[in-house]
Amino acid sequence: MTTNSSLIKILSCMDHVEYYVLVVIVISSALWYFWLYAKSKPQSPPLPPGPWGLPIVGNLPFLKPELHTYFQGLAKKHGPVFKLWFGSKLAIVVTSSEVAREILRTNDVIFANHDVPAVALASSYGGIDIPWSPYGPRLRMLRKLCINRILSNARMEKSVDLRRGETRRTVRYLADLARAGSPVNLGEQIFLMILNVVTQMLWGATVQNEDRELVGAEFSGIVQEMNDLLLVPNLSDFFPVLSRFDLQGLAKRMGGLAERMDRLFDRVINQRLGMGKGSEGKGEDFLEVLLKIKDENDEKTNLNMNDVKALLMDMVLGGTDTSVHVIEFAMAGILNNPEIMKRAQQELDEVVGKDKIVEESHIPKLPYILAIMKETLRLHSVAPLLNPHRPSQTTVVSGFTIPKDSKIFINVWAIHRNPDVWENPLEFDPSRFLDQSYDFNGNDFNYIPFGSGRRICVGMAMGERVVLYNIATLLHSFDWILPQGESLKIEEKSGITLKLKNPLVTTPALRLADPNLYL
Repeated sequence: MTTNSSLIKILSCMDHVEYYVLVVIVISSALWYFWLYAKSKPQSPPLPPGPWGLPIVGNLPFLKPELHTYFQGLAKKHGPVFKLWFGSKLAIVVTSSEVAREILRTNDVIFANHDVPAVALASSYGGIDIPWSPYGPRLRMLRKLCINRILSNARMEKSVDLRRGETRRTVRYLADLARAGSPVNLGEQIFLMILNVVTQMLWGATVQNEDRELVGAEFSGIVQEMNDLLLVPNLSDFFPVLSRFDLQGLAKRMGGLAERMDRLFDRVINQRLGMGKGSEGKGEDFLEVLLKIKDENDEKTNLNMNDVKALLMDMVLGGTDTSVHVIEFAMAGILNNPEIMKRAQQELDEVVGKDKIVEESHIPKLPYILAIMKETLRLHSVAPLLNPHRPSQTTVVSGFTIPKDSKIFINVWAIHRNPDVWENPLEFDPSRFLDQSYDFNGNDFNYIPFGSGRRICVGMAMGERVVLYNIATLLHSFDWILPQGESLKIEEKSGITLKLKNPLVTTPALRLADPNLYL
């Protein structure tokens, strides 16, 4: 009897628990639908169309990992401008060059802010860097500083030797593998090469040879961890009201990585400061320039040490990741198209010759190498959705209301594959750019790999130099061989940047007769 009584009580309690859970679900669903109705009720002009989602979570359960291709599919059903709900966050997706022009040029000031992920604040000293700073006088100052004083052509010319040294180190390593007939994971070597190239530009004249390997290894690990963490879906972004709680601990983890990076920056900066005035002029790295700007006490710049570190962080995370993936996709496309490799090498032999090595001064005379880079950025846009924008006020675009603080995706990847603009858009064909006037400046909205307007990438000129020089060097120094009858499977993996999904494994073969050219 006692047992039966206890069982009845337990079942009764379970009934009550289920009842309360059901009540909470019903009330939450009703509130969500009421809130959604209030947001979506007829207005003039209306919100963009889009698929319906679920209560509370919106369209989140239906998202695919490769957002750029998922959005392209939705655009075919809902049109070139459509909406999605990421939890409580309204997202607007644009897949039309005409609408992109309205946002990035006609209404550029309104859309000049970026939508900042919660973890990005933890990795950028509270969002004081260039990608995440709100649009205003300070951001304009930082961009002007980078373009005119840090990444200017004159400054880039002074760091040519630093870049050349790292590229030649990689050539020597690959030459040893070529002599042995050994295959190489070229993607891994490209990453190490570009990481070293970028860090050499940042502080190559500061960090002594005995410390360089140690700093580089530590730096490589942190960069990869930070980029991986930026890919993790974060509740704090979908439900901003919860961001203070950091329920997944992502901001805390990113903060720990940022602290490690900060200590590395401190070590390098202290080494530079300890070099004394006697060393001035011996190095042309960016750190030296930034520290001089900080010490100018100019009201127009007014940098502090955290500003210096935030700019260093931008150049490391942005300069490394994008350049690596452009070169990797370019080499993958070339390996699958031997006629493209042959044409590029013929151009290199005519301009450089087989008795010299490639120098950056040769790059303006290599239009086909430039066409390879342009075609790579068209077919595999490294930032397929750009950095999402965030309007500072409600505005009307293409006949639709775009609410203030919504998250705006520009699907550059889809725009670059529009069959109405690009003939055979899925083919890797660099020659299409030989007779076209497309450039990287964002003036033609059918081709905007670096964005456009007030938030166009400030590292564009540096990226162009690094990518072109290293593609040219790899093709001039080596033939690249795949196993007989095989081709590379070129698949994309989406994240903060677009990357090659499968390892880029190939065998280098020496193509220059003089062994001294590989030293």
